[in-house]
Amino acid sequence: MAAVNSKLETRSSKLILDCNGRGLDLSRPSVMGILNVTPDSFSDGGVFLSRENALAQAVRMAEEGADIIDVGGESTRPGARPVSTQEEIDRVVPVIEALHDRIPQPISIDTSKADVMRAAVAAGAGFINDVRALRDEGALATAAALNVPVCLMHMQGEPRTMQEDPRYADVVAEVAGFLRDRLRAAREAGIPARSLVIDPGFGFGKTLAHNLELLRSIGKLRDLGAPVLAGLSRKSMIGKALGLPVERRLHPSVALAVMAVQNGASIVRVHDVGPTVEALRMWQAVYS
Repeated sequence: MAAVNSKLETRSSKLILDCNGRGLDLSRPSVMGILNVTPDSFSDGGVFLSRENALAQAVRMAEEGADIIDVGGESTRPGARPVSTQEEIDRVVPVIEALHDRIPQPISIDTSKADVMRAAVAAGAGFINDVRALRDEGALATAAALNVPVCLMHMQGEPRTMQEDPRYADVVAEVAGFLRDRLRAAREAGIPARSLVIDPGFGFGKTLAHNLELLRSIGKLRDLGAPVLAGLSRKSMIGKALGLPVERRLHPSVALAVMAVQNGASIVRVHDVGPTVEALRMWQAVYS
């Protein structure tokens, strides 16, 4: 109980990220709804590729209590094919433009490409979620110039090959070291420390054992001085741990989201917003 209370005290200081004029309140656990406008994402590829379906899903997640909607136009699942910059822009920008007029919540762009970042923020996005932690050409300078919050994620290897044979001597120390270096690079590029979020990258070049150790150690990552985002929803780690296919991973996903928050995560990135929001509200009722 004392450990939980200390995490609540750490989180209780008022931190509101300015996402292009829209606030994301991190003084309580926040839920990021996933909107994949892709044909090949691991869980919902093709379902929201049409603009109409994408908007309907985003509005539904907003109504269910999502604090921010994360729009992605390129799958990063193992084996996914690369997408050109123009194709990615064509997928995400019309959705972001229309969504910006329909919901009050901030909109995040899930991309590693500088040109996509620029186009998305111009269309109304206010948060950059980058699985490559601003390491692609021009991404660091672009993110600094756009002046919106950024999430820096750890990934070992590349999406197409990252799960072939991931190895670490000490997964927590190595992930923390990488994120520490990227936080420093971002600050030196001119991105304010208060605008930076970190993500250990569950499932991105990690085995089940690596993922579980990182989940237990979120508090150590918070010690780096940035809020932690945890993306565990429907991940293959659930299949490996429980033998469940993607379509039966709702309940474990919600459980993992609650565990992530209890261990110190400030944002959970999820497909199933309604059940996650309800579970976290119950958690807050008990512990705060």
